[in-house]
Amino acid sequence: MNKYKELPYTKLKKMYNPDNFTFNSTEELMAVEGIIGQDRAAKAMEFGLRVKNAKYNIFVVGLKGTGKKSYVKKIVEKNAKGENIPDDWCYVYNFDNSSRPIALNMPPGMGKIFCDDMNELINELLEEVPKAFTDEEYEKEKSEIIKKYQEERNKLFDQLTQYCLDNGFAIKNTNKGFALAPLIDGKAISDLEYQELDQEQKKEIERKAENVEIKSIELLKKIKGIELKAKEDIEALDNEIARLIVKPFIDALIDKYKEHNKVITYLKKVEEDIIENIYDFDLSGEEQEEAFEDGFLKKYKVNLFIDNSENIGAPVIVEYNPTYQNLIGKIEYENEQGTLKTDFTMIKPGAIHKANGGYLILQANQVLLNIKSWDALKRVLETGEVCIESLRTQLGIVDIISLKPEPIPTNFKVILIGNPYIYHLLYSYEENFEKLFKIKVDFDSVMEAKTENAFKIAQFISSYCKEEGLKHLDAGGVARILEYSHRISGTQKKLTTRFDKLIEILIEADVWAEIDHSEFITQDHVKKAYLEKVYRNNKIEEKIEEMYKNGKILFDMKGKKVGKIHGLSVIDLGDYMFGKPSVITVTTFAGNKGIVNIEREVDMSGSIHDKGIMILEGYLCEKFAQEHPLSLTAKICFEQSYSGIDGDSASSTELYALLSSLSDTPIKQYIAVTGSVNQKGEIQPVGGVSEKIEGFFALCKHYGLTGEHGVMIPHQNIEDLVLNDEVIEAVKKGKFHIYPIATIREGIEILTDKEFDEICDSVKNKLNQYEGSENSSSKFRGNRFFRRK
Repeated sequence: MNKYKELPYTKLKKMYNPDNFTFNSTEELMAVEGIIGQDRAAKAMEFGLRVKNAKYNIFVVGLKGTGKKSYVKKIVEKNAKGENIPDDWCYVYNFDNSSRPIALNMPPGMGKIFCDDMNELINELLEEVPKAFTDEEYEKEKSEIIKKYQEERNKLFDQLTQYCLDNGFAIKNTNKGFALAPLIDGKAISDLEYQELDQEQKKEIERKAENVEIKSIELLKKIKGIELKAKEDIEALDNEIARLIVKPFIDALIDKYKEHNKVITYLKKVEEDIIENIYDFDLSGEEQEEAFEDGFLKKYKVNLFIDNSENIGAPVIVEYNPTYQNLIGKIEYENEQGTLKTDFTMIKPGAIHKANGGYLILQANQVLLNIKSWDALKRVLETGEVCIESLRTQLGIVDIISLKPEPIPTNFKVILIGNPYIYHLLYSYEENFEKLFKIKVDFDSVMEAKTENAFKIAQFISSYCKEEGLKHLDAGGVARILEYSHRISGTQKKLTTRFDKLIEILIEADVWAEIDHSEFITQDHVKKAYLEKVYRNNKIEEKIEEMYKNGKILFDMKGKKVGKIHGLSVIDLGDYMFGKPSVITVTTFAGNKGIVNIEREVDMSGSIHDKGIMILEGYLCEKFAQEHPLSLTAKICFEQSYSGIDGDSASSTELYALLSSLSDTPIKQYIAVTGSVNQKGEIQPVGGVSEKIEGFFALCKHYGLTGEHGVMIPHQNIEDLVLNDEVIEAVKKGKFHIYPIATIREGIEILTDKEFDEICDSVKNKLNQYEGSENSSSKFRGNRFFRRK
């Protein structure tokens, strides 16, 4: 009988007794408050939100399904409600440079009011200007100016006419203006008559014509000057009228926005431009509508860029598609007869603008996947302002002529959510990452298996069932969910915080409860949901089991054999993980090549597995080569392995087979082994221990449980056992055994039923035979024992 203890069935998983619960179903429970099992993350998040420094942005780290996103959104929104509402932002026309729209900020809610005020201003002017320019008083003053001009013009023209007559010329109107016609006997002559005159008469007429032309030009200039003066007087009158109309409206707005200097400067520019273009406001109804939408009046509109009038506290923006333009905004264009046109009213905000003064929540992987998004975000955080630029410009591509809106200063906190790999990648390779994201909120994938946390999971189940309209769980169903939580965490000491995995089982168990017409989800429904989930994903496992059963993978579990042992490994498919037993064989003979890892020789071995083989060398050297160098060649092989091997969880298994071969001691084939070993012969814990045991148990069940079958595991892995009910039942009935061990000594004695010292003596005898053999007599000079590849 073996002197080493085996594990009782009660230690093979964490069990929950429904009778110990204080509730009959989750319907009785209140909603859980706060995040479950994330005290470290919650404290870090609370601190990060309190720090208002621009460089103290937050990176939330954790595995998928730990509730990061929902928690972050909830806690940030709660925190933001107590903060100040940020300013509104507007873009307006730049009267000095139309391609550089001006950004105006004002208290929340005032942006909408300002937009309405400007629309009202233009509508008022469109109504008042036509009235003013049809007023009797205006018409009278304008008529007086025109009358005065006409009188002075007529007087000068009369002078010109008389002067021409006195010098023998008459003034004629032509299509090209005024013309002079010579007079003979008081009668204007034609060109033909002029040609018939003698030379003396012609010379006299030409001499007088010169004087007349000089005088005509002089008088015409005076007439032109009077005309210009009249025009200026009319414009002055119109400007005076325009100012009388516009100024009261503008002054009222200036008084209203007197605390905002930039707005006042803009209003004064508006006043100047309207007065300068006052005639444009004298429009009919249809003309007004067209001018407002697409014409000159559009420049007086206000682009209400960011409107925080409806906000309660600081904004919280979650951007699920953080493309470059979705982050920093964009300038839209419209196609007009094949030509792209834009203006300041077509500037659209991005998530950064919307989150300004508050919080911006982003998924880190999405930011990194979208071209230039990370660069844009980083630039905004570094410069403290956001500038809307085309992506084409950022990529160095020649862009179409566009607007360049004035940058808007920023003051917001970024919260990135990502997995540990992305966090460490950015920390290692992005030089500014540490400077910009100083708060790490680290979500754990597990939590302590305390009664308090188990109850919180029950409360979470209750909340989710109520929110999603699922059936509630009875106490037995909750117990099963908690056991499944341990299965996900991979240990009896921890419960999982990957609540998405629990939700999957809840949703699927609800379906089976519905099919069963059950009022509550019971433990049977939870178990059914789990088993069906396994069935959907374990096709590969069944195919491999089928190969064992059909004899295509050689596997003999009877009796004892020298240099042959069954190891346990795990295959992880991502959505499913299962154990796969492997046959490991060792052959030893005289030589000087040391331990040869056959997988390594053919490049099918990973570095960790190679390390495990080298540890075996260290163990053998310390144990058997203190006086003389060893003479040995040993070959280790994972039989029928075609896809490569890595990991050191089989290193103890390989050592047992090596000792068996060297000592000619047979090993029990009905006991499988997992566990790492160090150079001192101490067994070290490994991963996937539950899956490994279940994988071997499935084969044992196929070949028929004899009561001898079992596995050896590192004693440190006891708390990691979360085995299925079938294995536990077999252990309970004594048909399957699990041996926790701490040293190679314990393991080899279980496998061989021999004392460790006896086996070591046999190994020494064999090594002495190798050393004395002719094959190795001169091959260990210089202390070279193991060949290195």
